[in-house]
Order: sequence, then structure tokens, then C-alpha cells
Amino acid sequence: MMVQMVNIGFGNIAFANRIIAVLSPESAPIKRVVQNARDEGNLIDATYGRKTRAVIIMDNGQVLLSAILPETVGHRLTKENTMDMA
Repeated sequence: MMVQMVNIGFGNIAFANRIIAVLSPESAPIKRVVQNARDEGNLIDATYGRKTRAVIIMDNGQVLLSAILPETVGHRLTKENTMDMA
């Protein structure tokens, strides 16, 4: 099995094959997901104090916060996947 990784900003890297969704943090349901993850100790804040622009849901229940846009993470995921297929 090939391990794929994606840069989620500021030198932080996540396992691409463990990502379920990359979401915008603006809606109330996503804010509740983030708060629940914080309360349960499953939140990883990779924003370095900057504004949260993407919420990344992992398959193990962890939630990652990123300061880069969801579209950027998506493009990086697509780029990583196409590079591994070649």
C-alpha cells in the first residue's frame, strides 16, 4: 500500500488516504463538529494562530484545522493522487 501525504499548510502534513472530507468552517453544523472534537480531545489545530479556513475530517474521528482554503487542500490531494498514479 502506497502512503500518500498532503501538505495542509505551514509544513504540516496529513495522510491523504485517511481524509474523509475537507470542509469550510462557516456553517453551524461544522462549528459544532469542531467544538465536539475539541471537547473530546480529537481536535488538531494546524493554523498557527491564523484564521481557520478548512476543517479536515479524518477516518479515525480526528478533526484537523487548517489555515489554507478547502479548494487548495483539494487541489493538493488531486495533485498528489495523480502523481502517485503515474
